[in-house]
Amino acid sequence: MEIIKKGTTIQSLQIGMGIVESIAKQGRPLKFSDIQDLTQITKSNLYKYLNTFTQLGVLYRNKDTGEYVLGSKLIEYGMAAVDQENVIDRISPFLHDINEKSSSTVLFSLWTHNGPMIVKDVNTNRGLNIGAQIGTLLPIRSATGKVFMAFMDEQIIHEWKANEFKQIPQELVSQLEKECRFVIEKGIAFAREPLVSSVSSVSFPVFNYKKKILGAVTVVGFSEFIPKNEYHELSHYFIQISKEISGCFGY
Repeated sequence: MEIIKKGTTIQSLQIGMGIVESIAKQGRPLKFSDIQDLTQITKSNLYKYLNTFTQLGVLYRNKDTGEYVLGSKLIEYGMAAVDQENVIDRISPFLHDINEKSSSTVLFSLWTHNGPMIVKDVNTNRGLNIGAQIGTLLPIRSATGKVFMAFMDEQIIHEWKANEFKQIPQELVSQLEKECRFVIEKGIAFAREPLVSSVSSVSFPVFNYKKKILGAVTVVGFSEFIPKNEYHELSHYFIQISKEISGCFGY
């Protein structure tokens, strides 16, 4: 946590943002008395804060009920933040760190209507041919595919899953569904040589503030260097950095 030096912040602004945060956390319209109970601020000071925020559009006060909710200005700010959110740019430094730590190729995949697609790769050892480049669609049996199967909205992936399941034996379908439950519980997926002989992968999700999956980070390399389960030292590292990356998007 960053240490803030005394005298370098504006206390009244901190108090004001605390009021807004208290209202936001409740998730419902609040009366003046409700807000005072939450913040323990004197009536006269609280009135000034609420009046100021209402004038600025940060809060909205219903004239009939007198209740306060978050205002249109906050929605405007939020939309601006979303427009500036470039997922690949934000996670690229993490991908390089993972590449250095694992000494293996690191991929980042996004969802498309045809399934998960590789949109970024980091590999300092270009001599290794893993059979997956930018633009490659990854199958459901891959570690990446398992992550999207586990966390993507069922309505979105329903057609993809149905098509993928047609191409594999029924026993593998049952195994995938079992693995899916594991991925949801542990937050990490493993695949032993699903595409290329002697090449395996491990993958984890990247979430936004609503715990909606933004994409998947996948580490691919020779099977002897890729973790087989969640107990491996590298697996612990992947699970931890997964949380750090998602934290950048408010999760």
